[in-house]
Amino acid sequence: MARFHLHPHDWQSQATLDEEESRHCSQVLRMQRGDTLTAFDGAGKHSLATIIECRKNAVRIELGEIIHTPPRTPLITLAQAIPKGKTMDWIVEKAVELGVQRIIPLVTRHSVVKYDTHEAPKKAEKWQKVALEACKQCGQNWMPIIETPQSWQTFIQSPREGLAIIASLAEGASSFKSLLEKHSHIEQATLLVGPEGDFSPTEIQQAITNGFLPITLGDIILRSETAALLGLAALRYEYSC
Repeated sequence: MARFHLHPHDWQSQATLDEEESRHCSQVLRMQRGDTLTAFDGAGKHSLATIIECRKNAVRIELGEIIHTPPRTPLITLAQAIPKGKTMDWIVEKAVELGVQRIIPLVTRHSVVKYDTHEAPKKAEKWQKVALEACKQCGQNWMPIIETPQSWQTFIQSPREGLAIIASLAEGASSFKSLLEKHSHIEQATLLVGPEGDFSPTEIQQAITNGFLPITLGDIILRSETAALLGLAALRYEYSC
């Protein structure tokens, strides 16, 4: 069934989809009055709804029973060094499917991609749209918050709670499996994944100093996006499956 985003403040017995969602409903999918759809707010609520008025830029719906899906635990934050090209789009999409709560794009020492203060918010807005589309496709009722790309120093000096993990190629990193076994009950987790060239030695040391536990993802050198996917999947499997 087609899924449409309805902003949290619009959840009344009758509501109107925003202009973009209305056009997709009426012009792309050619839905009509009387058709049913699923509305969700990205913050856990969803409802089976019926179209009561279908105009090009304003589709009105009548909501049925409103159901609230609790968030998956632990609440996972992915702090991801931004890769080049459209790879970050793919990472965001897969992170949504794996139920992350927050994504923090990072500009690190070895990052190829750099953004100025004008470009960074636009990138975050673009990735938020990618996350929304992924929620529609996979039936995810919780949409992660995509932060504006930030510098390494801003990130590492910010407070955080719960288990903090850094995927690293540095010697002495612990087995991911053994680390998770030692932390069997957690409410929050942050997974920090570096760029293709890994974090710099200084960044790794700063992360460890600020509470991140270094883990290895095996003896095969992984691409940044593969490391992110493996790390998120391992966390979700360990604590949710």
